[in-house]
Amino acid sequence: MVNKDHIYLGRLQDYYALYRLIPSYADIAALVGVSKQGAVKFVDRMVFAGYLQKAPGGRVGPANMFFARPHVGQAPAGFASPATEALGDVITIDEYLVEHPSSTVLVAVSGDSMIGAGIHDGDFLVVERKQNPSIGKIVVAIVDGDFTIKYLRGDSRGPYLEPANADYPCIYPEQSLDIYGEVVGQFRKF
Repeated sequence: MVNKDHIYLGRLQDYYALYRLIPSYADIAALVGVSKQGAVKFVDRMVFAGYLQKAPGGRVGPANMFFARPHVGQAPAGFASPATEALGDVITIDEYLVEHPSSTVLVAVSGDSMIGAGIHDGDFLVVERKQNPSIGKIVVAIVDGDFTIKYLRGDSRGPYLEPANADYPCIYPEQSLDIYGEVVGQFRKF
């Protein structure tokens, strides 16, 4: 008998993406095409593997591995190389981009002042709340009451913010400069 757990898990992940919940055992059985007893065994295997977890009261929910995506290797951005899908480890986006969940937020980008740093309008930035990031880091700052995303720089006049687009000037605070957090990652949907 062929193990189809990866196929069943994929169907369950697609269902979750649509409805943001794990269905009942009866609905899992219908979704993957097995008996209700088969669905119970499948869920037990997924709990054991770390993809699902059971909450108090028996409700089934996604565990951290449920959101993991296969890491299938590297693809050069230069010259082409033979395509092989060598299934490697799995990675969760959160695990990869978020070191301190309690102090990490997402910020949507508006505008093109950081285009030279590869940050585009509509991107999402992963921002770790830090009061004192190092000079040279990309930060989300509140300068004179307005939010902005820029490189944190410093000179004889003190800290200032530098865009990554020559069409924009550096920002020297007139009254206040508060660092909201340091940009530690980004993502976008094509």
